[in-house]
Amino acid sequence: MLYHLLYPLRDVFVGFNVFRYITFRTIYAAITALVIAWALGPWIIAKLQQMQIGQHIRKLGPESHQAKAGTPTMGGVLILFSVAVSVLLWGDLGNFFLWMALLVTYGFGAVGFADDYLKKVRKSNEGGLSSRTKFLALTAVAAVAAVALYLHPGYSTKLAVPFLKFVVPDLGWGYVPLAMFILVGASNAVNLTDGLDGLAAGPVLIAMGTYLILSYLAGNIKSAEYLQIFYVHGVGELAVFCGAVVGAVLGFLWYNAYPAQVFMGDTGSLSLGGALGVVALCTKHEILLALVGGLFVVEALSVIMQVGFFKLTGGKRIFRMAPLHHHFELKGWPEPKVIVRFWIISIILGLLALSTLKLR
Repeated sequence: MLYHLLYPLRDVFVGFNVFRYITFRTIYAAITALVIAWALGPWIIAKLQQMQIGQHIRKLGPESHQAKAGTPTMGGVLILFSVAVSVLLWGDLGNFFLWMALLVTYGFGAVGFADDYLKKVRKSNEGGLSSRTKFLALTAVAAVAAVALYLHPGYSTKLAVPFLKFVVPDLGWGYVPLAMFILVGASNAVNLTDGLDGLAAGPVLIAMGTYLILSYLAGNIKSAEYLQIFYVHGVGELAVFCGAVVGAVLGFLWYNAYPAQVFMGDTGSLSLGGALGVVALCTKHEILLALVGGLFVVEALSVIMQVGFFKLTGGKRIFRMAPLHHHFELKGWPEPKVIVRFWIISIILGLLALSTLKLR
C-alpha cells in the first residue's frame, strides 16, 4: 500500500524513491510485523485465556508436558495478522507471487484455525478436524496454488537439483502433483515439529530467512545469471513476504519461548509450513527445501518410521516416542536443551543450503 501510495510521488519528493528498493521494504516489513506481534501479544494471550482456548495435553505424552495444560493456543492468529498488515503495507500488491504466498499461507491457516477451534469446542486434542478432512482441505488449497503456478506465463516446470548444475529435468504437468506434495508435506512437517516451546518457531525463522535471501537472488537477473540459478521475474518481491514472516515469528517467539505463554497451534504451524513450501516453489528452489527445512523432514520421517515399524513388528518401536524431539526428552534431555540444539542444527542446514549456490 505504501509502495503504491508513496513511490509514485518520487518526482515530488526524491526521498520516496527509496520505496522502489526491495531491500528497504523487506527490512521495514520485518520491523513492522515484529512490532505488531510484540505489541499485540499480551492482548491476544489475554483474549485466548478469556475465551478458555487452552492446550490439551495427551496423557501418552511426556510427563513434564502435563503442566502445560491450559496454556493458550491458537497464537498463530497473531502471526497471521502481523504478516498480513506488514505485507499489505510494504508489498507490491500487483505482484503475482506475493498473492500466491498469501493464498497458501492463509488457506492453510484457515484449515488450522478450523482444527484448533473444533479442539477448543470439543476440549480434546483428538477433537479437531479428522485426519482425512484436514488432508483433503490442505490438498485442495495446494491444488489451486500448484495449477496457478503451472499456468502462470513464464513459470518453469523445470527442477533445479542442488550441486548438479546441468541436471534440470522438465516435469511438465507432472510438476503439479510434485508442487502439491511439497506444500502439504511442508505444512504437516512443521505441524509435527511444533511440540516444544519455540521448537517450530526457531527453525521456521531460520528457514524463512534463508529463503528471503534466495528469493532476492532469484528475482535479480544479474545475481541469478552470476550464480547460475533460475531467474524468476517478479519473485524478488517475496523477500518482503519472507521479511514479514521473519518479523512476525520473532515477535511471537518473545511469548512462545520457554516457558511458553502461548502456543501457535495448527493455525500457526500449518500456515507457516505452507508459507515455506510456496516460497520454495516460487523461487525454483523446491528440492533445496529438503535441506533448508531438514529438521522438519527428520521430524516427519521419525513419525513415519515409528508408525511403520510399530505395525510391521507388532508393537516394537525405533524411538522412545515420536516425533523425534520427544525421544530426546525421554532420554533425559531438558526441554530447553532439545530446543536450542535443534535450532543450532537448523542454522547449520540453512548455511549449507546457501553454500549450494556456489557448489554447482
